[in-house]
Formats: sequence, C-alpha cells, structure tokens
Amino acid sequence: METARTERWAKVVDQTKCIGCHACTTACKSENEVPLSVTRTFVKSVDAGRFPNARRSFQVTRCNQCDAAPCVTACPTSAMFRRPDGIVDFDKSACIGCKACIAACPYDAIFINPDDHAAEKCNFCAHRLDIGLEPACVVVCPTGALTVGDMDDPESEVGRIVAREPVQVRRAEKETLPKLFYLGAGEVTLNPLAAENPGGDIFMWSDQGAGVGHHVPSGSPPSVRPASSSGPRLENGRRGNGRAPDRTPSGNASSAAAVISYDVPHRAPWDFRVSAYTFTKSLAAGAYLLPLLLGVFGMMGADGPETGWSNPLWLTWAPVTALAFLLVTAGFLIWDLDRPARFWLLLVRPQWRSWLVRGGFVITGFGILLTLHLALGLAGRREPTVWIAWLGAPLAVATAVYTAYLFAQAKARDLWQSPLLAPHLLVQAALAGSALALVLLSLADFPAEGAMLVGSKWAFQAAVVFHVALAFGEATTPHPTAHARLAARNMLRARYAGPYWTGMIATVAGLVAVTVTAGSGTASIMGACAALVGLLLYEHAYVQAGQSVPLA
Repeated sequence: METARTERWAKVVDQTKCIGCHACTTACKSENEVPLSVTRTFVKSVDAGRFPNARRSFQVTRCNQCDAAPCVTACPTSAMFRRPDGIVDFDKSACIGCKACIAACPYDAIFINPDDHAAEKCNFCAHRLDIGLEPACVVVCPTGALTVGDMDDPESEVGRIVAREPVQVRRAEKETLPKLFYLGAGEVTLNPLAAENPGGDIFMWSDQGAGVGHHVPSGSPPSVRPASSSGPRLENGRRGNGRAPDRTPSGNASSAAAVISYDVPHRAPWDFRVSAYTFTKSLAAGAYLLPLLLGVFGMMGADGPETGWSNPLWLTWAPVTALAFLLVTAGFLIWDLDRPARFWLLLVRPQWRSWLVRGGFVITGFGILLTLHLALGLAGRREPTVWIAWLGAPLAVATAVYTAYLFAQAKARDLWQSPLLAPHLLVQAALAGSALALVLLSLADFPAEGAMLVGSKWAFQAAVVFHVALAFGEATTPHPTAHARLAARNMLRARYAGPYWTGMIATVAGLVAVTVTAGSGTASIMGACAALVGLLLYEHAYVQAGQSVPLA
C-alpha cells in the first residue's frame, strides 16, 4: 500500500530574469495586508562597475524556509514552527514579541508587525498553496523570475532547476539548509558585505539615516571621506557627495566597485534593555555567589569559620540584594517584549530547545530559592540556608552564564559565537558581586568586616584582571568571519567605541582606586561604582555591536 507523499516546498529566484520592478513586494503587501514600514519580501539593488561598464543587479530577498531553521529553535513558545511540507510558518496567537527569532535569522527576514506587535515573515503564502494556488509574488511576476514547487519531485520545474542548474543559496556557512535558491545571482548581491553603503546613506529614491528605528546600516562601511570632510551637508546632518564610493570593500581601487543603490531600512532586534538585563543579571548572581565564597573560605565568622554562616551578609543581605536585582532583570526582560502582557506564555507553553525558555526557568528557580533563603534567614535558621546553597550555587552560576547559550542561538550574530562568552559572563558576575560587596561593607557594619573586606577586595581585583584579559582577547584574537570582524570593528573603532573604551577605562580606574585604599571608605566605594558603570558600558557596547552588521 502506497502512502501519500508530502511535498517539500522550495522557491527558485532567477535573477537573470528579474527586472527590479518590485511587483512581488507590492503583491505580497496586498495579499498579506503587510503594513507600511515593514516588508515580507523586497528587492535590493546593487550598482557594480564603472561607466560605461556598469550594471545594476537585483536580489529578491525574503525568508529562506530553512530545513534547519534557527528561528524555530530560538522561539520560546513555538510561534515559529516548521510544517511537514517544509514551510516555516508562524502563529501570532503564541507570539510574545521577544524577537529571539529575529536575532537568530541569518537572512534578516523576520520583522515585528507594527500593528499587532507580533513577529511575521514570508511563509510562501501557505494559505494559497493549501488550496492549490501559487504564492501572490509568483503570480504577479511579469518575467517569470519566481518559481515555487516541490523540490523532491524530479518532474517539477523547481526540482529540475535545483538538480541540474548551478543554483546558489545565501550564507550556506550557517548550515540552515535554506530552500530559497538563486539562479544567476552574483556575489555583490548575495553577500550583504560585498557592496558598500552609499556615501551619506543616499539611496536611489531615499536618504536613509540613523534615525530609522534601531538602525543597522546597509552594506559594508563606505570608504568615502568621513562626515567631517567637505561635501554638501545632508538633511540628517551628515555630509556626502552623492557619488558611489571610490573603492571596493577591500579598499583597493577597482573597476568592479559595487555600491548599494536601493535597500529597505534594517534594525537591530534588541536595544539597551537587553544590555541592561545582562548587567543586572550579573549583579543578581554575584550578590549571592560572593558571600557564599566568603563563607566557604571562612571569612565571615567573627568567632571562627563555623559561625560565619550566621553573618547577616549571608542570612539576609545576600538574598535580599540578589532577589532585588533578579526582579529588575525580569522587569527588563518583560519590558523588552513587544507583547509584554503575554510573557506568561513562556512558562505555560515552553519550547524547550529555546535558551530563552531555559533561562526563564533558571531565573524563576533562582528567585524561588532566594525567597526561601530570605525567609529562613529572617527566622534565624542558619543550617538550612547552608543546605540550600548546594542548589543555590549552580542556579546562580546558571543565571550568570545562560545568556552565552542564548546568544549562541542567535546564529546571525557572529560576534556572539565565542566559546569564551560563558566564562566571561561568570567573571562579570564575580566582578559585579565583589564590587557590590565592597559598597555594602563600606556603608554598613557587619561582623568580621575586616576579613570580608579583604576577601571582597581580592575577588574584585581578580575579577577585573580576568575581565580585562578576556575583553582584550576578544579585541585582539583574529575573528573567523567577515561579519565578526566588522562587528568587532564597530565595537572597538567605530559606532560603539565610545561606550566600550569608556567602560574599560572606568573599570581599570576602579581597580586602581580599590587597590590603593584599604578596601573601605569613599575611594573604595567610588572605585567599585566606577567598575560597575564600566561593566554596564562594556555590556552595552558588546550587545549592540553584535547586532550592527547588515544581514541582507
């Protein structure tokens, strides 16, 4: 008995036929009621060469319907899901607006609908395919540049083209197994960094500035004169001459120079709230771990190590401080959601491959444990607080480091794919916890205060040294991809260099201030606070630079 075979839908874009008319874009907007300012599909234009040997190339850009879709893995509520026929579809009723799918997509194909604040993208007009109709873009294309079909059917046109023609896919190195194939496309369009950003962000029909949302410039940075040089001032305050750059992305004069002539605005999914969340999470984890370490090494007991667990720093201050910053962390996470009223869906319909879900349950478990610890501490029950520390320590460590795995699921962001990120986050938690302890011990009276100040000072010095060393390693280690190199450049020498270097200088200055003092007093408090401010600035530069590279 034969079983019914399920199609595996794929699409072929024949760029040799595309005339850049944007009919597919308008048809998609009409069919799917896509609002202004966002697009499920658009046509990028790139001008290559020099007059008279110049030409304009087009690229139809949309969701790649990956067989190993990173957006499906990253989505915490299964709002993004893969159908049996290979179409990656979405369920708006399940979306919480976390933007993890946007961070994960290497093709910049997902957006937040400004009307209902849910994530959406091209789904091959699945509602039309289900009733035997072709997608709207395929129907309207005047030159037949778009073809949709079953790629597993050797008799289908798509199956024949994929099997016999030299088709290409975008960013094959991401191993997402895309099913959007390009025929006759060039490197200048397929590679988002191959063409330069036009001088002054002057495109064919528009002037696109940094004020467009949380802006990510298109293409590689232009090698024209900087904004302070001569040239007419644009309305957005920049300078430019309206001409294509004089050099290729490699920096060498060439008759094959390429410049983007039309693109849509792009924006990074996560703003300062995610930067702040990573900082407050470090404070929450460090506020618990540092007193725990002081107790383990016998530095909290006024009458011997065995009495240290009765110290108020452990019994009440540690859980209160950690719980307070954990609540602030949860507040930043919920605030960042485009649908904050639906945050509870993350807990009631979890998709367990998502590190947003795993991290959410880690934070919830840590918060429950801190509440129990605080209740026991207020009741003067020393022994149970030591017992639950066997669970509290791994939960605190997990709270500190799980973001490394969340960022790793953002496959589009090459800067975040570092194996050093998890240990670096743990070091940042140690830095935050020890700085916080120095402030608390300098402002309030505790038993064994002298020993705890010494221990906190040692921990602070070690954490700052390791933090600076890991940050220096991130800055100097050769990055394996062009996207990671451009993100590192934006962090160290371009858009986010200000907060990055200010943060590093403030952290080192804090280390000096704490080192030259006895560990207490105004200088020590100012040094610890300077290090905390420096850590926050570093976090912001790192998070934002990772999203500053164009993907389409």
